[in-house]
Amino acid sequence: MRTFVISSFIASVGYNPLNCQLELEFQSGSVYTYFNIPPTTYTALMNAESKGHYFCVHIRGEGYWERVE
Repeated sequence: MRTFVISSFIASVGYNPLNCQLELEFQSGSVYTYFNIPPTTYTALMNAESKGHYFCVHIRGEGYWERVE
């Protein structure tokens, strides 16, 4: 389950702490799963003033991800 967030870039965020998977729905409607995301990164994303900026600096381009169809 994802939580809707206030962001011009990200529409909703979901996180599964059991397998450290982060799921992001972007404002474009695309959904991606990011693997091996530590709980501290998820918490920092949710607490970030700009979730889009935090994503671009700390998550995008790091590790393995896949688009959810």
